[in-house]
Amino acid sequence: MTQAKAGDTVRIQYTGTLSDGTQFDSNVGGEPLQFTLGSGEVITGLDSRIPGMNVGESATIAIASDEAYGPHDPAKIQKVPRDRVPAEIDLEVGMQLGARTESGQQIAFTVVELSENELTIDGNHPLAGKDLTFEIELLEIV
Repeated sequence: MTQAKAGDTVRIQYTGTLSDGTQFDSNVGGEPLQFTLGSGEVITGLDSRIPGMNVGESATIAIASDEAYGPHDPAKIQKVPRDRVPAEIDLEVGMQLGARTESGQQIAFTVVELSENELTIDGNHPLAGKDLTFEIELLEIV
């Protein structure tokens, strides 16, 4: 059997769930996820557990938040005056907004609270602070 190792490009099928069993993502029935092991293209906890798996092998992988999207950082939550958002954007709690830093980096925020004069945005990844479980199958090494 062919075994995956660092530097290999692999294709996997996966379903990701939270600790309470809520599914947050899956590519089952769709296009396999392809990435190179050890390249940093996927979260550390997933990347580090595939080496040693054989093609056709399935596994359940539990990943602590520090090996996924990191801890939830309260410093990434901020209040912004509502007039800083273009008037044509119909704001809603839960919507994603994007902004550019002075260096040109694109960052995403989630609107978590709205009032007449301001909105509260959260710059954490939506899965930050959450432990994840992946059901994966190593489909091939390409």
